[in-house]
Amino acid sequence: MQQIAYWLEKLGMSEYTERFAVNRIDFSVLPDLTEQDLKDLGVVLGDRRKMLRAIADLKTEKSGPVVIAAALAPVMPSPTDAAERRQLTVMFCDLVGSTALSSRLDPEDMREIIGVYHRSCTEQITKAGGFVAKYMGDGVLAYFGYPQAHEDDAERAVRAGLALIGALGQLCVSEPLQVRIGIGTGPVVVGDLLGAGEAQERGIVGETPNLAARLQALAEPNTAVVDPQTRQLLADLFDYRDLGPVAVKGLASPVPAYQVLRPSAVESRFEALHGARLTPLVGREEELELLLRRWRQAKAGEGRVVLISGEPGIGKSRLTAAFSERIAGEPYTRLRLLLLAAPPGQRSLSHHHPIRTCGRLHAR
Repeated sequence: MQQIAYWLEKLGMSEYTERFAVNRIDFSVLPDLTEQDLKDLGVVLGDRRKMLRAIADLKTEKSGPVVIAAALAPVMPSPTDAAERRQLTVMFCDLVGSTALSSRLDPEDMREIIGVYHRSCTEQITKAGGFVAKYMGDGVLAYFGYPQAHEDDAERAVRAGLALIGALGQLCVSEPLQVRIGIGTGPVVVGDLLGAGEAQERGIVGETPNLAARLQALAEPNTAVVDPQTRQLLADLFDYRDLGPVAVKGLASPVPAYQVLRPSAVESRFEALHGARLTPLVGREEELELLLRRWRQAKAGEGRVVLISGEPGIGKSRLTAAFSERIAGEPYTRLRLLLLAAPPGQRSLSHHHPIRTCGRLHAR
């Protein structure tokens, strides 16, 4: 799935990555896609044409999954040989009771269970934008924020962890599977190449991966435990159980730990992340004045609708909050409408598809 993500990124069509992942379209399926398939996935006409040309370019006289995989390999912006310092959220997953399972099951059956477990981990981590760095028997190490960083990597990691716990409970395997998850965030040095050939992996140096591994060991089956830095970044997006300071091997002092219970019931993501701690709004006087003019027109009986649109993180919710502060002393009724939208080509919803809140103000 990561190869598909990089292929789409090269085409400038990263917005379709999640749709490909949800429909389990990897590079082995890619050459079989037709225009109707792309249409069912919700790919617009112009992008369909570009995508079909790109798929045709990948094919050779010996077309097939192996050839296409080789063609995709150079496209991946995978990490270079040079190490770099950056902040990562590190997830460590461990299968519960694997030793007991190994003693009871035939090696071939155990291999099948481990394979199903690894595939489920990879699917949930990749879908959330993470990078599977290493498989260690029944353990999985993943990075969020490498090779591509996002402003919400901590949230992505926790949502992937909760999704993995749910997914393992629905697997059709001979033995019920449970997982322990530890998540930590902090500065690391990442990108060193270790090993050679298929054994090559991305090294990571710093306290964060060790902390994530220790927190995983403290977690109860089918739970995720996070460190204070991750908890701070998540704010009120989730409900937590405070485990108090816990002794962590290798660290001089105990570390506060938090078990993530579930996504919180806070209606607005902006409110969950910021609460009452808002910085002054700067450079949005013109936009705020436009909203206030429309508000005055609405109060005078002229109905108005305003759409606030922009890139993620540009300050749409902050502008709305500032507008609400300016009219706080006036009588109005605030309505909230939750909109759940599955992408084209998919009939069901999942927590990976955001719930957006639309607000309407009625003057009284």
